[in-house]
Amino acid sequence: MRRLALPLIAMLLVLLTGCAIKPGMTRDEVVSTLGRPTSELDRNGVHRLQYSYQPMGQSVINVDMDTAGRVQQAQEVMNLNAFSKIDISGSTTRDDILWAFGRPAKIDGVMSWKGDIWSYRWKDTQDMWFWVYFDPSGVVRRTQQGLDLPIFPEVR
Repeated sequence: MRRLALPLIAMLLVLLTGCAIKPGMTRDEVVSTLGRPTSELDRNGVHRLQYSYQPMGQSVINVDMDTAGRVQQAQEVMNLNAFSKIDISGSTTRDDILWAFGRPAKIDGVMSWKGDIWSYRWKDTQDMWFWVYFDPSGVVRRTQQGLDLPIFPEVR
């Protein structure tokens, strides 16, 4: 039971903190609530404060600010809904994935794939991984999800 309690408490705190960010808040109010962002990005007139808990955490919160410096929206993006929006037809790039999800928990490569594979931790009903496969030119060609299995099973 204790093994489940800590991850559930951590996830609940992240969700409650994310809910505390409301449209219209200033950047200073966001920073006083969530702390210093792990990344700040600009795209098409939107300034994004990104709060990533990767590599060991399972959450990424994107807080989008308008040109007046006010929150437009805040959302948790480590979920199937956000993952399903990734276009694998050849139009999504590394920059698009960084904008959407931030830096990955790790970057891997395997012999059967010629490009990088970015790995993100997330939480569904279990601990999960989400993988984004890039071709050598940095375009997303495939995505996949799977269980985050412990390397060393708990000894009883």
